[in-house]
Amino acid sequence: MKLLQRTLVTGLRRAMLGGCVLASGAGAAWAQDVQGQDAQNEAILLDTVTVTAQGREQELKDVPIAVNVVSEGFIADTAATDIGDLDMFVPGLRVEDGSPTQPRYAIRGISAGDFGIGTDPPVGVYVDGVYSARTGGAMLAFNDVERIEVLKGPQGTLFGRNSAAGAVSIITNKPSSVFEGDATVRLGNDGRRYVYGLLNAPISDSHALRISAMSNQSDGWLRDAGTGEDLAGDDNWAARMAWRSWIGEDTTLDFTWDHEEISQLARPAIGLVALDSYPATAPYPADPANYLNPIDAPVFNDVIGNRESRRFDAATVQVNHAFSWGNLLSTTAWRDFDTVNREDEDGTNRPNLYFDTANIESNRSYYQEFKFNGVAGAFDWVAGASWFKEDAQQTSATNLLTDSLGTAMQNLPDFGGLNVFAAIDQVLAMQGIPFYLQGHTWNESMHNRSQAEALAAFGDVIWHATDRLNLTFGLRYTHDAKEFQWLNGPRVAPDLDQNVAVLDSLGVFAALQQMGYPVSAEMFQQDFVFNVGPLEGVTFKRKDSWQDLSPRLVIDYALNDNTMVFGSVAKGYKAGGYNALEINSYFDNEEVWNSELGLKMALPDYKLAFNTSAYYMIYKDRQSITLDLNSQGSGVPRYLVSTDDTQAWGVDADLHWQPLQGLDLMLGMAYIDATYKNGESNGRDLSGDATGEPYLSATASGSYTWLLDRHGSLRMSLMHGYRGQTRCNADSSTQGTCQVSPVFRTGEAQNRTDMRLQWTSVDGQWGVGVYANNLFDNQYIGVNNLTTSVLGTPFASVSEPRQYGLELNYSF
Repeated sequence: MKLLQRTLVTGLRRAMLGGCVLASGAGAAWAQDVQGQDAQNEAILLDTVTVTAQGREQELKDVPIAVNVVSEGFIADTAATDIGDLDMFVPGLRVEDGSPTQPRYAIRGISAGDFGIGTDPPVGVYVDGVYSARTGGAMLAFNDVERIEVLKGPQGTLFGRNSAAGAVSIITNKPSSVFEGDATVRLGNDGRRYVYGLLNAPISDSHALRISAMSNQSDGWLRDAGTGEDLAGDDNWAARMAWRSWIGEDTTLDFTWDHEEISQLARPAIGLVALDSYPATAPYPADPANYLNPIDAPVFNDVIGNRESRRFDAATVQVNHAFSWGNLLSTTAWRDFDTVNREDEDGTNRPNLYFDTANIESNRSYYQEFKFNGVAGAFDWVAGASWFKEDAQQTSATNLLTDSLGTAMQNLPDFGGLNVFAAIDQVLAMQGIPFYLQGHTWNESMHNRSQAEALAAFGDVIWHATDRLNLTFGLRYTHDAKEFQWLNGPRVAPDLDQNVAVLDSLGVFAALQQMGYPVSAEMFQQDFVFNVGPLEGVTFKRKDSWQDLSPRLVIDYALNDNTMVFGSVAKGYKAGGYNALEINSYFDNEEVWNSELGLKMALPDYKLAFNTSAYYMIYKDRQSITLDLNSQGSGVPRYLVSTDDTQAWGVDADLHWQPLQGLDLMLGMAYIDATYKNGESNGRDLSGDATGEPYLSATASGSYTWLLDRHGSLRMSLMHGYRGQTRCNADSSTQGTCQVSPVFRTGEAQNRTDMRLQWTSVDGQWGVGVYANNLFDNQYIGVNNLTTSVLGTPFASVSEPRQYGLELNYSF
């Protein structure tokens, strides 16, 4: 009997959550039983989208927060493998995923620009309520995901620290008492091979096991013109195991374990400058009027140890117990990952222009939360406490050859405009001395370690003052403590050191000095990029702590059974921290205050729902990463964290309509006007300028299902996403975000259209689909100027072209 009850409950829950698909646009999971068409008509419900955005299960229409819900069906429609594949279809959300171990999230124009371990992101990413602390573990492969909730605006009270801009909450499927399984194979262009498998099995009357695994591989859509090697490919796999135990009538225990591995090449760099035959260097300074168009330019990358890899493991235990007065949810979690990203920064295969960077990170975190919720008379309440601890280590490395180091010295006036390495090699060759200073590797690294701990207590109460009026007040107290250390070790060039030592012992440098060359053995020991003077080789530590109170106040009123208006004021909080590349740097807390007015309306007779909200937001002490072209006066560019204040006002809206049986339509938009209240970058005053966020992003989608009698059903879905052009400011060209060359366009408006045609058998077991992502083959360009002012080698990244394929699915 218990098993039967759970089966019925699971089936009812699945039917209700079918509405989650509707909230995200096309992708409605229509019943496939032809004999049940009347029942299917009754199943078109707009009001059963269930979310946990406020820490308790509620229907989406009752939640006074701007929320976008992406369903399992929508993920399948777009053939998405991670959240980076979806951001064009969620207005107001942006995910830069060119490097999966270093993604950057933005909500309402507030971005997570820096991936240094001293700086926390302002967009919180949560998996089943557990915070993903670092960007290295914040974009995992989709594996048995039920839905994604994108909460816009500060979520400091409900989600805590580092959700100043908003939160991305990923909810996975839980084990059930239904024996079921699924297998999917996807084959596409550029050698795409995707395999997914799922098995859910009841072990006994009180236990169930759910196992899933996926593998995603592709050859890549670019090819190195020098070596013929495929570039921009994928190679990752993931596995997930979930166990559920029903302990008595009131207690549920869930244990999940996740593992993921990535092992692929790092993002390619497409050089923008045409080069003469070797050993010529790049024209300096670079002239944007002569840039190549990266869409059709040849690609040359020569990274030594080219690699993008991640090993990720996670374990979570959740215990849910029902008391007579409410519920307790205990969440205990452990996360551990290691990442390596070593990528080309010059877009050439020339040793005299060689430059690459490497980010190596190791992270382990622990999380414990106790959350209570219940209803007491007119009060619906949530309260709890949490503890978070993280130990992270990071190495930020720059790698050159002495050939390219000499080119940089020749280009930069601060180094005398002389290629010392080439000049000495020429003299040595003339004298018949069989030693050389070019052709050797040169490495400089900054090593960081961060130990962080956060304690929080929170409460959120909804007072149902009348049948129509609700008042909500929430408050979270957070205490953050961090200990951070920097170590800039001596530069590493063992082969060069050996040659320099021999030449010095032979008196070569003394002879060169007599000939008028101002050289010595010591000059080759100095750092070029991380020149920190007397702090070189010294472990420098700093310890700080921060406190914060994050309140929220909401008033919502039901004009009738299907229309609600609301107003809210909420604060978001991001912990202070340190810039990993600046020894003894420090910045204080970030704060976001957001005021919002909204409307949620459903018209059941017309099968239509409409939601909108308008907001004004002030962001104080925003930390963002920018390219500083004159770091420490050396002329060597570095990415540094800048602090500024911004403000924004905007409107979010979405409409969902089912005018006919089988037809599902959705529109969504996000308008934002974001500007600096005060800010500065590269000596330019940005006060009053746009932050770069486009005015408008929007999405439109639709699907239609044809019932084919006993031959199953055929469903077509079409999704379109739009993002407006970048709003330029005084520093946009330096950062590569706006137009930098007349030859091609950067920062332009973007469009993406996806399409799928899916046949499903009458019993729902077999499915065959064809899909096309980026149907009209739109590609967009981003420019990187890291090595422009040093080597004259700007480079570009180009978005993925059209992808298409065939998918086979079997489920039971």
